[in-house]
Amino acid sequence: MAIASPPSFSASFCCGRADSAASLARSPPIAAAFPHHPPPRRRRLAASARLNSSTPSGAGSGSVSPDNGDLSQYELQHALSPAARRRGGSPVFVALPADAVGPGAGQVRRRRAMAQSFRALAAAGVEGVVMEVWWGLVEREEPRVYNWDGYWEIVTMARRCGLKVRAVMGFHQCGTGPGDPNWIPLPVWVLQQMDKDPDITYSDRLGRRSTEYISLGCDILPVLQGRSPIQAYADFMRNFRDAFRSFFGDVITGVQVGMGPAGELRYPSCPSHKLMWAWRSRELGEFQCYDKYMLASLNACAREIGMREWGSGGPIGTGNLMQDLENTEFFKSDDGSWNTAYGKFFLEWYSGMLLLHGERICREAETIFRGIEVNTSSKVAGIHWHYGTESHASELTAGYYNTSTRDGYLPITRMFGRYGFTLCSTCFEMQDVEEKQMNPVSSPEGFLRQLLLAARVCDVSLEGENCTSNLDDRSFQQVLKMSKLYSDGLEKPSFSFNFVRMDKNLFEYNNWVRFSRFVRQMSVANIFRARLGSPDIHSSAADSAKLGFAFAYS
Repeated sequence: MAIASPPSFSASFCCGRADSAASLARSPPIAAAFPHHPPPRRRRLAASARLNSSTPSGAGSGSVSPDNGDLSQYELQHALSPAARRRGGSPVFVALPADAVGPGAGQVRRRRAMAQSFRALAAAGVEGVVMEVWWGLVEREEPRVYNWDGYWEIVTMARRCGLKVRAVMGFHQCGTGPGDPNWIPLPVWVLQQMDKDPDITYSDRLGRRSTEYISLGCDILPVLQGRSPIQAYADFMRNFRDAFRSFFGDVITGVQVGMGPAGELRYPSCPSHKLMWAWRSRELGEFQCYDKYMLASLNACAREIGMREWGSGGPIGTGNLMQDLENTEFFKSDDGSWNTAYGKFFLEWYSGMLLLHGERICREAETIFRGIEVNTSSKVAGIHWHYGTESHASELTAGYYNTSTRDGYLPITRMFGRYGFTLCSTCFEMQDVEEKQMNPVSSPEGFLRQLLLAARVCDVSLEGENCTSNLDDRSFQQVLKMSKLYSDGLEKPSFSFNFVRMDKNLFEYNNWVRFSRFVRQMSVANIFRARLGSPDIHSSAADSAKLGFAFAYS
């Protein structure tokens, strides 16, 4: 159903509501905000804290313990306890191929190769797999009609192989179009609503629309056949919880909730596939605030402060996507309008709307999974190619109000902490020395250090990811370095790593040997031994390399 008139809900965003993200957007640097000590730990929905606190359901006198002689099985059951993790090491998960489940979510693709891959991962000491659960597959044809069959099969397969599962709620588009082998659009009925009301999609100043993700401007409006997008996301997560309830805690130990394009809490300032291109170092991005719902919110906020002329659209003088930011009126370092009263107003509104969107989804997810033995998390984009400039242009257009004088990641981390969410981010394998050869103002390590410090200060657990599928030792060593930067000195560090992703290259001999060594370096030795004693695994550590390169996932 198309909404003909602009909404008025967002005026409350400027009026200091308790749940508004406006207050979060005005954040001093970390040192000023926390001069003495971090805040107390918030309650966390953590599976690892409760997985083995008592005898497993249904276990009788046959349950294992160190006293009855079955030490390997006891280690398998108890290896994930917080005490075990504190003894050293971090678990590694491996993301499955994006097309692991076929159209309609009814079946697993390449089932036999998938089962062999799972056995190899388990033998190498991998903790589990990351399974992207696509909205566009599960609820494809009709609203509230869900098909989980393919994902149920993957979870069952993982359990047989002794692997854990992290499920990613993918409310975004995958791939670039019908010609992309990984193409997974939004549900058919959502795309039909976009045709009826194009303003539920993001739009830039040139009128270009993005169908990667529904505009957050209509978060709480009934634009999806009587439901709001937030309600649709909540219904999807609730149905997932009910369908997989028997797997939580034992197999499904994590749920990562998508909050934007590529599952990241950000605006589609640049098409997601372009973020992987070599020339991304010059990509400024475009502000996504020109659909009627976003404009209505901006206009209401401008009126609230008596500056109506500031509410007609986004900033002028932002240049084009590939322009040098120093040649733009808005982003340039010296007297750029990003640092004027108008620029600060717009950027606080723009980033604040993104925070409010994240908070709404966090609140729903925390309610839905409350009391369930599962860790909830969400992802922040690793946009680093203008990190060494004053304005951090590409971060601003993505919704991160992070500049040389303002910490834009601390408010996001605080918000995640309030709801017990783990923070996930990419770039863990990237090094400044390599990136600066292509772009002198890029700094993936600088970006990541800032994010890691925010997580430490806010006492928020961390999930790392790689941005590119490099399988060389140098990249793996960089991951180890950055993980230690977060964990060192913490009394109760909680770090894990998601390797993106499983493909035939991973199982090539040299790559597999390097990857297996990396997993052992990240993991506790006794977890590695325990994994070898799990069901369906009958190989030694030495055999894991043979199992890995004996076949190729393709």
